Amino acid sequence: MNQFSDIGLVGLGVMGRSLALNMESKGFRVSVYNYIQSVTDEFMEGPGKGRCFQATDSYESLVASLAAPRKVFLMITAGSAVDSVIDSLLPLLSPGDVIIDGGNSDFNDTRRRTAFVESKGLLYVGTGVSGGEEGALKGPAMMPGGSTAAWPLVKDIFTRIAAKASDGSPCCDWMGPDGAGHYVKMVHNGIEYGDIELICECYQLMRDGLGMSNEEMYRVFSEWNTGDLDSYLISITADILTKKEPPAGDTLDLRSRYDRGSLRSRYDTAAGSAGRYVLDMILDTAGQKGTGKWTVQASLDEGVPLTLIAEAVFARFLSAQKDEREKASAVIPRPGSSVVIPRPEAESISLSLNDLRNALLASKIVSYAQGFALLRAASERYGWGLDCARIARIWRGGCIIRSVFLDTIHDAFLAEPDLKNLMLAPWFRDTLGRAQAGWRRVVCAAVSAGIPAPALSAALSYFDGYRCPRSGANLLQAQRDYFGAHTYERTDAPRGTFFHTDWLA
Repeated sequence: MNQFSDIGLVGLGVMGRSLALNMESKGFRVSVYNYIQSVTDEFMEGPGKGRCFQATDSYESLVASLAAPRKVFLMITAGSAVDSVIDSLLPLLSPGDVIIDGGNSDFNDTRRRTAFVESKGLLYVGTGVSGGEEGALKGPAMMPGGSTAAWPLVKDIFTRIAAKASDGSPCCDWMGPDGAGHYVKMVHNGIEYGDIELICECYQLMRDGLGMSNEEMYRVFSEWNTGDLDSYLISITADILTKKEPPAGDTLDLRSRYDRGSLRSRYDTAAGSAGRYVLDMILDTAGQKGTGKWTVQASLDEGVPLTLIAEAVFARFLSAQKDEREKASAVIPRPGSSVVIPRPEAESISLSLNDLRNALLASKIVSYAQGFALLRAASERYGWGLDCARIARIWRGGCIIRSVFLDTIHDAFLAEPDLKNLMLAPWFRDTLGRAQAGWRRVVCAAVSAGIPAPALSAALSYFDGYRCPRSGANLLQAQRDYFGAHTYERTDAPRGTFFHTDWLA
């Protein structure tokens, strides 16, 4: 008699294949299906050979192979493809079965799909999965949401395949109803955009401002990775800085999912670069998949200032204008002194680098403060009941933004669940106070030298704006009332009382 599988997986791309292997390694029997049959065959003859996988060649055979209640995990391209697969599965499934979307879907789509699938008597889960290919294989951070009744049915699988934090707890927990899981993942990715941009700005300040070599920068990032900035992204930055091109004739470590011929041709063309740092050979045009943009759009919907992450997104847009930037650099004059932070002696370098470290740490605090403020606002709007301490806890391992920093964030929200802004928590407030002098020096130096630092600058502006007891917005309101009779509140009247002035009388 055929043995039923614990879960079915649709989509054997990079992430799907890795998740399937992860599930099987934790003791689960997995049925796999890919719309291109040869991909399934290749998987079964390759990494899946001799293991507890069951190959299927249709949605019908996939569903028939699963134990009830059936659980079908989709790892496919976000968008209309998800709706198409859902439509194909619904007639084959029974009430109480679960459809799971593990892609980077828009949370609005997940809200819609949850309601639709539930109307058919089935359950739906939209889960964020973070950590890339390695995380999917060895343990990602997972952020599920959707049909609350589905959580007990998928909890064992999810928590066993998820990464484990240093205390052994799984980096996975239930986020809330309908689109909560994908919203949390979206904000995670937005914070990731911010973290990456901040690190890149520090790198450019070291390279172009301090004139540091890759080896010197490697030592700095390695040192930073031992303190409050200890994180996955700082760690890989250090690794990247020292990677060199292999000698001509050496074999490249190519993944089977790539077209080897195409990559080999590009490598042969650049064979003369052997021995150079790989980083120095990479074109400075950044790609993106859209989740950072979604985060900024969501912040506009909620009226939450997400200035740092917005600048990180815009910086990627600007990086894509490579040809325009090169032409502009030839005709637009630079500041009088192109390097305002000249190469000093070792003692001075240490002081300047400490300022840069403080600027990075302070800006990183702002990035998380803005991200969690957005999560709070969305939770109130959609009634999700998001637990910020729980979110920080599951981000401690497996995901791209994992860092020792998240333990402190977790503790802050655990101590004060209704914390309005992370910058108000004692450790963060005190750290910002100590870091701000160096932070300001770094931003001033970048501006004076003409070295772009949009995220570092935006973070400092937000910090100053948030703690400013009286801004210039009173003039803004006067202007609005002048040209549009929009009214204003007064400092000598109760809040909610509005006035209008005839400015031309």
